[in-house]
Amino acid sequence: MIKKLRRQFIAIAMISVLVVLGGIIGVVNAVNFHNVRQDADMLLDVIAQNGGVYPKDKKSVKWNQSSYRKDSPEAPFDTRYFTVIVDEEGRVVSADTACIAAVSDEEAENYALALWADGETHGFLDNYRYCAVPHEAGTLYLFLDCGRELATFYSFLAVSISISLLGVLLVFVLVLLFSKLAVRPISRSMEQQRQFITDASHEIKTPLTIIDANAEVLEMEGGENEWTHSIKNQVRRLSEMTERLIFLTRMEEKRSGMVFSDFPISEAVTEEAEEFRPLARAQGKSFRLEIEPELMYRGDEHAIRRLVTLLLDNAMKYSDDGGEISLNLTASGKNIGLTVWNTVREIPKGNLNRLFDRFYRLDASRNSETGGYGIGLSAAKAIVEAHGGKISARSPDGHSVRFTAVL
Repeated sequence: MIKKLRRQFIAIAMISVLVVLGGIIGVVNAVNFHNVRQDADMLLDVIAQNGGVYPKDKKSVKWNQSSYRKDSPEAPFDTRYFTVIVDEEGRVVSADTACIAAVSDEEAENYALALWADGETHGFLDNYRYCAVPHEAGTLYLFLDCGRELATFYSFLAVSISISLLGVLLVFVLVLLFSKLAVRPISRSMEQQRQFITDASHEIKTPLTIIDANAEVLEMEGGENEWTHSIKNQVRRLSEMTERLIFLTRMEEKRSGMVFSDFPISEAVTEEAEEFRPLARAQGKSFRLEIEPELMYRGDEHAIRRLVTLLLDNAMKYSDDGGEISLNLTASGKNIGLTVWNTVREIPKGNLNRLFDRFYRLDASRNSETGGYGIGLSAAKAIVEAHGGKISARSPDGHSVRFTAVL
């Protein structure tokens, strides 16, 4: 349980770090790309206002926003662009590549014709930001070289992701190291709790034995009566409860005392289940077994038998008068499914996994009638988890409950 808690702590911490860092990287790079695109659109707008030429007289240009190019004397030489005019028939009227060396007239015409054919008017094509504006001869396509800006953007993106991944790795190492310290108080508390339960249970056994022996003596001297019968009955209940508490505590201590081996689980489940058939018959309850034959399983045979007993004992106690009980054992791939179903008078619909909480009871008065302690299902869950499986409880209709253990 402590290992599981530690893994959950590490997972929550790392997910939180990833979400925060991912959000920061995403926002920063989105803003960075937005600025690249915004600056390119502004320059294209200026060039479009001047008929496809970067203005030499910057004072006559209305800049919509601030830009480093606005007041830079190097702006006319620093801006690389080309223009193409295409008529309404899709024929190139003219192409101007005087302000760029990386693109020939033929390449420029191909870029423009591709956009004209697709009907695109704004966006990126390779490393060029383009826009299409109406022209007296047809459509003027403006292309601005954003290669350096995009290269800077991608370089910053790669560096930020790399640094973030390195940071996540370092955080993971630190969380891995310090998580042990974080869960240590909980581990110590749970260990003390388990030790207390074990010690208290053993201490209770001695007075219970003495009380039971005294009741036997009283019966020999004065005969059996309702008082001695009640004493012996309560001693039996307390003994059973302490035994289950000790068993549950041991199951939570890293498979303490469990011996894993291959055994015929179909045979083991059948033998344990058949023990309940006479009891079901005596109580007028329908009892049905559907067990896939010759299934083998690697686990603790004694614990699996105990699991079957606990689930069927629970079904016997809480099924309604004249109700139905069924047990199914099937194989599905590498897993084995054990299902115990029984009818009840009334139970909440949906997920009932709280039934596996120690000492939890849906109906305290009902438990007092049946002699339940709220421990059996907790022990069943501990057995399943010790075998690397999962167990769940669910009521589909409010009048039946199904316990499913996947081993």
